[in-house]
Amino acid sequence: MDRNTIIGLLLIGLLFVGFSYYNNHQKDKAYKYEVGVADSLYNAKKYAAARESYLKALSFKPSENYPKRKILSIDSIVRLSSPDTARQVRPQAEEKTPEALPEKAVPVQDTTAVVTTTGKKQFVTVENDLVKYRFSTLGGRLYSVELKKYKTWDQKPLILFSGDSTEFGFRFFTINNKLLDTRNLVFTPLSDTGHVVVTDSSYNVVFRLTVGEGRYMDFRYIIPRDNYMIGFDVVMHGMDKVIAGNLTDISLRWKLFMPQQEKGRINEDNYSTIKFRYFQDEVDGLPMRSSKEVLEKDIPTKVEWVAFKDQFFSSVLISSEQPFLSGKVKSLKMPEDSPYFRECETDLSVPYRPQEDLSYHMSMYFGPNHFRTLKRYGIGLEELVYLGRNIIKWINQFVIIPIFNWLNKYISNYGIIILLLTIIIKMALFPLTYKSYVSQAKMRVLKPFVDELNKKYPKKEDAMKKQQAQMALYKQAGVSPLSGCLPMLLQMPILFAMFRFFPTSIELRQQSFLWAHDLSTYDSIMQLPFTIPMYGDHVSLFTILMTISTIVTMKINSPSGDTGQMPGMKGMMYIMPVTFMLFLNNFSAALNYYYFLANLITFGQNMVAKAFVNEDEILRRVHEKKKIPVKKSKWQQRLEEAAKSKGYNPPKKKKRK
Repeated sequence: MDRNTIIGLLLIGLLFVGFSYYNNHQKDKAYKYEVGVADSLYNAKKYAAARESYLKALSFKPSENYPKRKILSIDSIVRLSSPDTARQVRPQAEEKTPEALPEKAVPVQDTTAVVTTTGKKQFVTVENDLVKYRFSTLGGRLYSVELKKYKTWDQKPLILFSGDSTEFGFRFFTINNKLLDTRNLVFTPLSDTGHVVVTDSSYNVVFRLTVGEGRYMDFRYIIPRDNYMIGFDVVMHGMDKVIAGNLTDISLRWKLFMPQQEKGRINEDNYSTIKFRYFQDEVDGLPMRSSKEVLEKDIPTKVEWVAFKDQFFSSVLISSEQPFLSGKVKSLKMPEDSPYFRECETDLSVPYRPQEDLSYHMSMYFGPNHFRTLKRYGIGLEELVYLGRNIIKWINQFVIIPIFNWLNKYISNYGIIILLLTIIIKMALFPLTYKSYVSQAKMRVLKPFVDELNKKYPKKEDAMKKQQAQMALYKQAGVSPLSGCLPMLLQMPILFAMFRFFPTSIELRQQSFLWAHDLSTYDSIMQLPFTIPMYGDHVSLFTILMTISTIVTMKINSPSGDTGQMPGMKGMMYIMPVTFMLFLNNFSAALNYYYFLANLITFGQNMVAKAFVNEDEILRRVHEKKKIPVKKSKWQQRLEEAAKSKGYNPPKKKKRK
């Protein structure tokens, strides 16, 4: 790595830091302004307008707690002042948690209604072309979901959840302050029991919870024949005589334990999280790659959907018509010896208005994180495939994925697809790579002249003279010290885009190439009897090849074996690739394979460029231009003026006799 590369990296870093600082500064100003407006409206008791302003403030800083507390305060004020809440609000001390309820279904004794729980727990299995669903009458919920077209890394059936690894149900208080939790109550199946295969366009599974005479709650699941998305309707009849009349919302709780599906548990956990979408707004969620054991977040605003996503698959609950009023999400890491690696939980507020007939229309998605599949639904689910942010995301979405999908139409071998994708990208950047190589060749030619200037001006006080002389030398040779940085500046976003694309691309999952059995995870040619910190307990051949090719390419492209005034650069040439080797050993084989190919192609392009670049001719031109007097550039003039302003006057050159 030469001086130009270092300067380029520093400039790129400064650009990112500068942009981040400016962006954060602007967001901070907008946040403070909106909070000020909201506080004024709140003090004037204009609660609706104040709520909107607090929401705008949250859009700039979603993690701030102050606007959230004010929104909750406004919601409490509005709820208490509503005519529907004129009755006595239930005492908080009487609320019971789900854990306090017995495991078996029990009747809720009420002066107006009795929950019928006769009958034993039964199961209903329904499968379409893609998924096998199993339902339980206890809670009327999905008991297990199996994706038929996928397997786990060890070729077992891929089950997103099963049995007690999931909880799902509504919680609300009855008119005499008794807590009713549908998770612990037995529903009656109104459709066929046993095993059903969907052959028509769709099939309905209906479970009913009877609450007194003519009062019931139905859970209706609509299962299409060839789709990962199913419908979920909740139909209430006569429940206004059961549910407490002062309620404006009821709680919907959903918990799921994520089982390990992939070979690399650490990598799978790094790409697993909880995502949600604000109503008609952007997608947010808990951070990935967090070292915290517990992550949680309050959602004080309306929500369209909540997703429990792992590396390649997701379980999503979607409000189809009216959004959830608010909610909270929580994620907990599981012990390493557990078959589950993460526990996910959400508590959502479903809007409620007392009336005889009430229904909610929702949807559920249980399927792969496939970008095109998710994008077809048109509700932002494609954000579950993490492609990076800003320019990285744009490159992936509008360049990498279209090229990848186009190649996939004609080629089934994904190793060949990655090879062709790499060639296309490197060829598109070849003009810039060639220009960079020419600049490096000129710098190699000029190095003896630069060494002479270093000997001529060894003192620190002569640094200005040396810099001016170097600038004049570069100008004579027609070299810009920064000209080699532009190709790197353009290639780095593509490298980062690939870093995000390959580990989350489900197309590569369980696709073999050469010695790699699965391109979506690491390729192991040797299992170590111990674990090396950062590196892991295995040896990845693609990672080693990537590291060696990086070192060789950097060494060949270095201007000289002697780094002159930068002795530390020699060590950096080896430290950086080795650091990447430690970091990338647990990443997908496809990513390391791509970096290895990129290094090989770069090496070949440099060999081609070398055939067209004559360093002797460059040296001859430098000698010719040295005879021509060089006019001072505006930059040199500014440097001299700055030096003079500090009291430095360069001595005038004596005329030779």
